[in-house]
Amino acid sequence: MKNKRKIVLCGLIFGAAVQFVAAQDYKKLAQTGFQFLSVNSDGRASALAGAVTATEMGSAALFFNPATMGGMTGLIDATASINEFIADIRHNTFSLALSPLRGEYGVIGFSVQTVDYGELQGTRVAANDKGFVDTEIMTPTALAIGVGYAKRLTDRFTVGGQIKYTHQNLHESFVVASRVTPDSLETGTVENELSPLAYDFGTLFKTGFKSLAFGMSVRNFSREIKYAEEGFQLPLVFQLGIAMDLFDLWKPGVIDHSLVMSVDATHYRSHPEQILVGLDYRVMDFLSFRGGYVSNNDEDGLTFGFGVCYMGLSLDYAYTPFGVFDRVQRMTARFSM
Repeated sequence: MKNKRKIVLCGLIFGAAVQFVAAQDYKKLAQTGFQFLSVNSDGRASALAGAVTATEMGSAALFFNPATMGGMTGLIDATASINEFIADIRHNTFSLALSPLRGEYGVIGFSVQTVDYGELQGTRVAANDKGFVDTEIMTPTALAIGVGYAKRLTDRFTVGGQIKYTHQNLHESFVVASRVTPDSLETGTVENELSPLAYDFGTLFKTGFKSLAFGMSVRNFSREIKYAEEGFQLPLVFQLGIAMDLFDLWKPGVIDHSLVMSVDATHYRSHPEQILVGLDYRVMDFLSFRGGYVSNNDEDGLTFGFGVCYMGLSLDYAYTPFGVFDRVQRMTARFSM
């Protein structure tokens, strides 16, 4: 009876959150920076449209909900991901988690996220017909390094958090300091380099009814920072999620397989709210076929992918049609033991 009450209560809370998210119709634009922190590079999570807040992800949980890292049963879990993003930008991530004594003292994890923007042609203002001249070739950089911890407080409730050192260098920019004569300009330079700290926090609650679980995460919480005059914060996001193996309700056939459905409701500081839906069909813990959908997005909505796992080694791939940007492909290698 108590379990039923908990399930009903959690369902009401999640339903209210979804209604709140759906009711938001105002536009939020240009309110955050360091947008590379919002990019999902994990092959498994991307194929599920990012709806993994209530899904145990091993060390990769540090990029989504650090609490779900606490469900590790092995000693070590490591992932490495490559994300061929739009405009020839490459996002690379790496994560490592250690669970000594099967998580009795919790799970500690480390995460790294880097961005390769390629080479960009720099310019500066000038008193000529074009109003500018070319300068050096620039190579902007972005980096985030995190340390996280997760602990099962009970057999159903897990908490986790992460602190991240973030860094972004957009090179120096030339600005007009004053106008010396009508035909000449005096310029100065401004360094565009910042290194704020960011914080993530999450929880995971297993209801006890079959595999039904609820998750919550808050990511990229930081102080306000600024490059020149206008202040901004990192891309803060609040996310609620629910996940369950649908075959727990009806187990067709005799082979060992599962069909996990996950749904997330997201609240962003930088853009409108979204609903994320993912389906993961797995056969004998060896082969997975995945699909997902992201609501309220301009260019991408549907996501697809698959995964193969054997003897602790996994390979996950995600393909996302991206409108005028063609497509985005992500690949993740994972090792667990």
